[in-house]
Amino acid sequence: MIYLDNSATTRVLPEAADAACRAMTEQFYNPASAYQPAVATEKAVEAARARLADALGCGAGEVLYTSGGTESNNMAIFGSLKSRRGKKRIVTTAGEHPSVYEAFRSLDGTPETEVVFVSLNPDGTANLDELAQVLTADTALVSVMHVNNEVGAVNDLFAVSALIKRCAPSALFHSDGVQAFCKLPFSHPPVDFYSVSAHKFHAPKGVGALYVKNGVKFSGGQIGGGQERNLRSGTTNVPGILGLDAALSAYREQQPAWIAHMRACKARLYANLSAVPDAPVNGPAPEQGAPHILNMSFPGVRGEVLVSALSQKGVCVSTGSACSTHKKGQNRILAAMGIPSARAEGALRFSLCPFNTLEEMDIAADLLAEQVAFLRRFHRR
Repeated sequence: MIYLDNSATTRVLPEAADAACRAMTEQFYNPASAYQPAVATEKAVEAARARLADALGCGAGEVLYTSGGTESNNMAIFGSLKSRRGKKRIVTTAGEHPSVYEAFRSLDGTPETEVVFVSLNPDGTANLDELAQVLTADTALVSVMHVNNEVGAVNDLFAVSALIKRCAPSALFHSDGVQAFCKLPFSHPPVDFYSVSAHKFHAPKGVGALYVKNGVKFSGGQIGGGQERNLRSGTTNVPGILGLDAALSAYREQQPAWIAHMRACKARLYANLSAVPDAPVNGPAPEQGAPHILNMSFPGVRGEVLVSALSQKGVCVSTGSACSTHKKGQNRILAAMGIPSARAEGALRFSLCPFNTLEEMDIAADLLAEQVAFLRRFHRR
């Protein structure tokens, strides 16, 4: 099988699986308990937190563990707004992941909240000119994703942060970093909140993190036993956290080589697919976007049909976000980029990992070209 849907999820690294297994069979104690084995488990969790904080360039006390990207995004949005009184303007983009976009939509039309959606540029990045125009003194929250999960466009968070400081200095800034963390060079993001999901970088599902900048007014999420500094209650997911820690350790050791390899595979795949007639790129130029995401259209064939045909040949790709796979209708992200529906219907997302090979790029492209040529013969004009 050739797996090219790593933006949906990734294969767990053996060392991450081993760490999670040991946590389930040897370090299975509840870190909130007081006896010595539980205290040792708590120390292991806190050591992992410190290493994650170091990768984010922040303090350990600024990292909250969560169940994944969706919870991190929701908690950042709702937890930051709970602490703000009066009518609030909140701003996001039309290209956000559903866990941000739908959270904002749920607040749209409520008496205390004015929601503004900023458009996308043709390459999938946020329209910063429009963002500057909608930022006001009463803006409470701005959420702009770091890397677009559909097309791999990379937003300049430093430019967004500068706009917020100039036009809406009291606003908090959240970024969904799920597709960026580990896939871009490690650096401290210029934000108040940053979301991370472990299963996007070869760690187990069901665990993630939220960076919360010190001093930010934040009400947190789940209420209960007071874990995570009373900001996110729930029994600590020790297997997930230690699995995340092991995967992060591997990425930190290998990141430059792994990023270079993903970019080389992406370039090879694009070069191969460029030979297919009428196959435009959706999003940034392949060399400019994130190293692991390539989105291309094959007009005349529906994307879902291609996904099925390739699956039967042992190649796994997608039409976009796994969180939107079962929702029928127009692709929201591509529509926001101004891509015509006929072209969007034939879109495929290829998302890579460090363990894909150049040979796989050749095989997948050959199979795809074969299927496109075959299926286009049946296209009604």
